[in-house]
Amino acid sequence: MTEHTKTDGLPGMDAPDLPQVLERARPRNERMNAAKVECNACPVLCQISEGRAGACDRYANHAGVLVRVDPVVLLRKTLEDGEAALVPFAGRAAPVDADTPVDVAAGAAVQPAWSGDLLLTEEVFVTGVGSSTTYPDYKPAPFIVGSKVDGVDMVTVVTEGIFSYCSFKVKIDTDRFLGPEQANVRCKGEVVGHVTTAEYGSQMLSLGGVHHLTGGSKKEGRIANEMMQLLGNKQAVELTIDGGSQLVIQAGQAPIVNGVAERRMRVGCGSAAIGIFARQFFGQADEVVVVDDHITGVLTEHQAGRCLDMKPSGIQMRGRKSTPGRYFQVANPGTGWGGTDIADPLSIIEGWDASVAWPGLRLLMTSTTGEHASWYVLDESLVPVEAEMPEAVRRIVDRIGENCEPSLTSVLFLGGAGGSLRAGVTENPVLLTRSIKNALVNVTCGGAPAYVWPGGGITVMADVLRMPDNSFGTVPTPAIVAPIEFSMRRSDFEALGGHGEQIRSLREVLEHGAWHNDGAPQALSWQALPAGNPWPLGRPPLLG
Repeated sequence: MTEHTKTDGLPGMDAPDLPQVLERARPRNERMNAAKVECNACPVLCQISEGRAGACDRYANHAGVLVRVDPVVLLRKTLEDGEAALVPFAGRAAPVDADTPVDVAAGAAVQPAWSGDLLLTEEVFVTGVGSSTTYPDYKPAPFIVGSKVDGVDMVTVVTEGIFSYCSFKVKIDTDRFLGPEQANVRCKGEVVGHVTTAEYGSQMLSLGGVHHLTGGSKKEGRIANEMMQLLGNKQAVELTIDGGSQLVIQAGQAPIVNGVAERRMRVGCGSAAIGIFARQFFGQADEVVVVDDHITGVLTEHQAGRCLDMKPSGIQMRGRKSTPGRYFQVANPGTGWGGTDIADPLSIIEGWDASVAWPGLRLLMTSTTGEHASWYVLDESLVPVEAEMPEAVRRIVDRIGENCEPSLTSVLFLGGAGGSLRAGVTENPVLLTRSIKNALVNVTCGGAPAYVWPGGGITVMADVLRMPDNSFGTVPTPAIVAPIEFSMRRSDFEALGGHGEQIRSLREVLEHGAWHNDGAPQALSWQALPAGNPWPLGRPPLLG
C-alpha cells in the first residue's frame, strides 16, 4: 500500500491511528507576554492582550480565554414578542463587545429563555453565523448538533468558513449602459471585479474573488475584502466601471446609476414589447417603435403587426435589420431611451418612404419601460410633429410600465467549501462531497437555501437577503468569513465517518454552546426564520 492509496478517500480502508492533538497550538513566540492569547482562528495568529480584540474584531481575550465576540445565531420557526433575544451560555465568559451586553455576574446562573418541556427540536436550527471556525482544519466543527425531525435522528454540522475562493454575483435590474463587458469594476480606485454579461433586463457583475483578494496588491486585497463584507451584509457599496457608469448598489434596493435611482425593470426587449401589446396598439396608432439598446421593435414590420394585417407605414430605421420589425444597434449604449445614448427618439429614424407613408400617420415611440414615450403625427411633408398623446394610447404606455417589476439589486454569495469546512465534518472529506452529490446532505448558509453547483467539489451559492444580518466577516489574510451548515440523517453522518464523538443534543447546545472552549461564542441570539425560507432540516439539497 503506497502513501497515495492510504489517503485517496476510498471507503472501507483501515484508518491509521491519529495522534492526540492540543485544542490550541503552543505560541510560536516563547517570549510572548503570558497575559496575551494567540488566536488560532485564522492564519494571521494574532497575539491579543487582555480585554482587546484581534485584527478581525471577531475574537477577543477575556480573562486569558479566547472568545468569539459575537453570539451564535439560532433560528426559530416562531419567536414570541418580548422573548429575550440574547441569551448567555452557562459557564461561559461574557463577550467583551459593547454591542452584546451580557451580565457577567449572572454567568452560569442565567437560565436560557426557553422551556425544555415546550420547545420542540423541529423548531430550532443552529446556524453558522457567529459559531466560530474549525481552522486550522484538524478539529471538528464547533457545533455538531443532534436532533429529531419527524421521528428521524438528524445531525447538523455548523461552522464559519474562511473563504478565499469566493465572490459575489450581482444582478442589477436596469436598461442603462453600465459599462462594456469585461470592463474593470473599481471600489476606492482599486479593481475589485468586472462586468460580465447582460441578461434579460439586467446587467451582471462579478465582484471579489481570489485573484483580487490575494493575487494583486495588498491594498487591492484589503479593499476587495471590505467591499465584499459590506455587500454580503446588505450594506451600500459605491463602485465605478471603467468606461462606464458610477454605481451605488445594495442588496434588495434599487441600483443608483450616475446618481439616479432606477425605477423599473423592462417588461421585455423592444421586439417582445411589440408582440405583447400589439393588439392593444391596433387601431390606436399607425406605427409604434419600441426603442431598445438590444432589439428595437417596429410594429407594422413585426410579425405581430403582420398577423393583425396592419398597413405598412414606410418608416425607415437606422441600425442593422435582424429580421422583419427587429433592429440591432439603432444607437450606442447609454443611459437614455431604452438603454441607448439618445435623448431624441426621432434620431433613429432615417426617413419615410413617400410612396407608402401618408400625412396624418400616427406614430408612438416608447422605451421598454414606458418611462420615455412621445406621440407624433406626420405633417404634409412627412415630418413627425410631436403632439399631445391620446388618453387611450397613454393607458397602453402606462400598462407597459405596470408590467415592469421594480428595479432591484440582487447579491448572491458564491464560495467553494474546501479543507477546513469538510474536515470539520469528517476525517475523510471526499465522503462528504459524495454524500452531498448523492442528495444525502442539505447545505445551507446561515439557514438559507444554498444551491450546490454541479461538477467537482462543493461550490455553493446563496442569496444574501435570505441570510441573517451581518452573516459575513473578514480575516486580514485577506479572506471572507461566511456561515455554512451541513444537515443529514445521523445514519448518513456515521456512514461518511463523521465526528460522532462531538455530537451534542440540542438541549446541551442551548445550555452550554460549542463543544470546545477555544474561541467559542459566549451567547446565543434568537432570530425568527425569514418568511420566504424553507425549514432547513429534513430537506434534500438544491443540486445543480
